[in-house]
Amino acid sequence: MNKVRDIAKNMGFLFISQIITYIIGFFIIMYTARYLGVEGFGVLSLALSITGIFGVVVDMGLGTLIIRDIARDKSFRNKYLSNVALMRFFLSFLMLGLLVLTVNLIGYPSTVKDVIYIISLYVIINAFVGLFTSIFQSYEKMEYFSVVNIINSFLMFFGIMVGICFRFDILYFASVYLISTALTLIFTMALYIWKFSFPHFEVNFDFWKPTLREALPYGMAGIFVTIYYSIDSVMLSIIVGNETVGWYNAAYKFVFVFLSLYSVFTVAIFPVMSLFYKNSRESLKYTYERSFKYLLMISIPLAMAVTILAHKIILLIYGPDYFQSVIALQLLIWTIIFMFINGLSGTFLGSINRQIVVAKITGLSVILNITLNLVLIPYFSYIGASVATVLTELVSVPLLVYVLCKTENIRLKQLIKDIPKIILAGFIMLILFISLYQLNTIILLVIVSIAYAGTLFLTKSFDDEDLKILKTLINKS
Repeated sequence: MNKVRDIAKNMGFLFISQIITYIIGFFIIMYTARYLGVEGFGVLSLALSITGIFGVVVDMGLGTLIIRDIARDKSFRNKYLSNVALMRFFLSFLMLGLLVLTVNLIGYPSTVKDVIYIISLYVIINAFVGLFTSIFQSYEKMEYFSVVNIINSFLMFFGIMVGICFRFDILYFASVYLISTALTLIFTMALYIWKFSFPHFEVNFDFWKPTLREALPYGMAGIFVTIYYSIDSVMLSIIVGNETVGWYNAAYKFVFVFLSLYSVFTVAIFPVMSLFYKNSRESLKYTYERSFKYLLMISIPLAMAVTILAHKIILLIYGPDYFQSVIALQLLIWTIIFMFINGLSGTFLGSINRQIVVAKITGLSVILNITLNLVLIPYFSYIGASVATVLTELVSVPLLVYVLCKTENIRLKQLIKDIPKIILAGFIMLILFISLYQLNTIILLVIVSIAYAGTLFLTKSFDDEDLKILKTLINKS
């Protein structure tokens, strides 16, 4: 149970930081979207999407490899820091070259190009921030990781508010990303030197080839995942226009709040799973099976609640100009169920050195997603892109679970035995939602949450073992 307490402590730091980060992020998105309008917000979202795709070239899976290997052997720290920093420096030039070539081939207007180029520099600097935060994660020092996120969010918010007050244009808003991350990098380096040591450079070019080869499957998986998350915005901009990118991303960014909160869990659990793979296979399986159930318990009611409240959510955050985003949100929110499970399964496979399997399945998902987008976007615009995203995630679930059951002896019956009970609790919650919809939203959420939790207890979905874990978390020392 010591590792349960460690996970709880790390998740506590991360969860608090993510709550703060996403409260700030809520206002950043709201003010930016309202100030720039649908078209401007679409351009900024496009820039973040296309640079995100090429930005994976800078990481190339090295961040995940750092977490895994240093979690197992802390003596690798300086070796990885110095060599990966230099690798990323050279990979940055490769990324910029590919990005400039692609942007000019597509033929975006000059303002859109300028926004993309500014955001690309932000992505590069953020990769170096990620180098240090990967080391923090490998040491399970999530409080440092959390502070970095909060600092960056505050800097972003301050910059956005200045831009709105002085009526600056979209180029300024792109520059806010760049300047905020540059200042965050300075802070992160200072924090590393203070809490660890001044970096000792141990450049070893013989280390590069085997390291890049080992990281490549993580990198390919990262490329595929980023393409999958971002290609729909790029395709919408080319096929339909930037206004639809704005509507689509208004819904997508809200969904990403929940996906990012979920990432708190994977960030905390990945180094623990990597250690369990080395020391205790049964603990590793137990962690996966319990996590599978807990993530379903969280994601199913979330999807139902947001589907019912989508109209209120969009109008509250974005205003009436984004009314078209309502149906996109009602569709996209269901991806969180499948993304939670796929993310957990991918984390498990990565922790046991099976990252090549994740890369292959993710690659297939990307091909399916691009194909669906090509078919659906010309006819259904951003609604088609939303459907393509949901279907792709749904298809990936059985593939990843099948691999784990076949190769790692994960018990399928253990995974699915509580699903009917969770769905039953969800339907009871949904009926109450519809029946009491006219109530104050906060009161409504409290009532349906109590009903959902009560049903989980009555049906024994939340069993004695879960109660034992809960008590351990509450009494953690």
